[in-house]
Amino acid sequence: MSRTYATDEQYERWFLAECCRCGHRKHKAGTWPDGYVCRNCSDRAVRTRGTCPGCGQDRALPGLRPVDGAAICTTCAGFSQTFDCSRCGFEGKLLGGRLCERCTLSDRLTALLDDGTGHVRPELTPLFDLLVAMDKPSSGLAWLALRRDQPGNASGRLRQLGLGQIPLTHDAFHELQPWRSAAHLEELLMASGVLPAVDKYICSFQRWLPGHLSDIADPEHTKTIRLFATWRVLPRLRARADRGHITPSIRRFAAEQVKYATAFLQWLGERNTSLASCGQIDVDAWWAENSEHGRNCLRAFLNWAMQSRHCRRSLSIPAMKATRRAALSEDERLDALGRLLTDPDTPKNLRVAGVIVLLYAQPLTRIVRLTVDDVVHDGEAVLLRLGEPASPVPEPAASLLLDYIADHDNMNTATNQASPWLFPGRRAGQPFRPDHLSALLNEIGVPVAAARGAAIRQQLLEMPAPVVADALGYHDKTTTRLLNETGGTWSRYAAGDHTRSPAGWAPRGPGDS
Repeated sequence: MSRTYATDEQYERWFLAECCRCGHRKHKAGTWPDGYVCRNCSDRAVRTRGTCPGCGQDRALPGLRPVDGAAICTTCAGFSQTFDCSRCGFEGKLLGGRLCERCTLSDRLTALLDDGTGHVRPELTPLFDLLVAMDKPSSGLAWLALRRDQPGNASGRLRQLGLGQIPLTHDAFHELQPWRSAAHLEELLMASGVLPAVDKYICSFQRWLPGHLSDIADPEHTKTIRLFATWRVLPRLRARADRGHITPSIRRFAAEQVKYATAFLQWLGERNTSLASCGQIDVDAWWAENSEHGRNCLRAFLNWAMQSRHCRRSLSIPAMKATRRAALSEDERLDALGRLLTDPDTPKNLRVAGVIVLLYAQPLTRIVRLTVDDVVHDGEAVLLRLGEPASPVPEPAASLLLDYIADHDNMNTATNQASPWLFPGRRAGQPFRPDHLSALLNEIGVPVAAARGAAIRQQLLEMPAPVVADALGYHDKTTTRLLNETGGTWSRYAAGDHTRSPAGWAPRGPGDS
């Protein structure tokens, strides 16, 4: 039988009170030595951990010392209650059954990944261990509770995995919708080793392709585009992933190649022409009607079609036109550098990334893959490993970089575990997206392409092109070309190791003539 209250006044008197921590009138979470405390302040205080200034023990610090307001443990604060987990004894926020957040997360994951025997499905044990070990189990509980009433939610997907209703293959995850939640779970499975590691942008392309093919009306066009994507686009993506890594721009360009190939076939159809009968006049007409970007995207399809004999092999494809953006002036580069080094309102990760661009002319695809170990603190010197040897970091950029690492806010938001990346991303085991970082840097006045151009040109005016190439990880042909464009004075500097003396040569001594 539900209890009813006589008046609203009685309800407020029994359940509402002014919180002693925040001063707001809210529901009482408990009565502590310093007064009534609300749920928000209670949760925040119980999650505070450190060395108690009263007893010197490493514990939860929910109490406040009356003298100076310092956070202290329950014993020193005189609490009548404890916050110890009834299972593992961990002191922190307690949930149902007086269990801590980690034990609660473990129980919920065990229930979701149960294979019907009361235990976690053996193949999913690495995923279970990864999620339970996350630094903030509260984030895992929030993830499991997210969108429970909608299809494709995390809890539902984990339950399907536990029962074996979703095969443990990449192809199975590429067919799931909504694709974002499926992609997130797929990356967690790769991070835990349940699924073999595959570049996430290849997975993204394979997830996108079936939807694009289903929208093509002509079955012959669908067949041709599928062959093109399977035998030309995907092998190129996999080869690029084997050499290094795929960037968002490479993934977008692959999709653009498929889209423009589809548009070209539809355009030919409107001219009552098939790919097999396509002639030079058709190629020239399409070239005249489209932008340089569209021409670059279609070039791969036409080359593939000629090589695989889907069209005439005598077609002539115009050469690609290379365009370069204007670089910042030296004054603009120094102004942007000064702002990043001194502006406390700009997020520190953007300041550090912008400084690396403006000092070392590094592309964002390389910057986001820097790890914490690439920053070398050798005595008083700070070095950044971009090439060989590592590049020295001058002050005050060195202090900014060390402060950023000391804050250690490099938690991966997917698993809430410490990430090796200097700029960790939201996806499990992945760094920050370079395209997202580029957009954020543009918002704070650092146009990346123009800033890189200014930085590399300044480096070439101060050092020989081979030295710049080795130190910053550039190809020596690239730095030589840029040196010629800037009119530098190091054109006679020979590449190679200048630390060794030629055979039979020795430096002259004081008495040599």
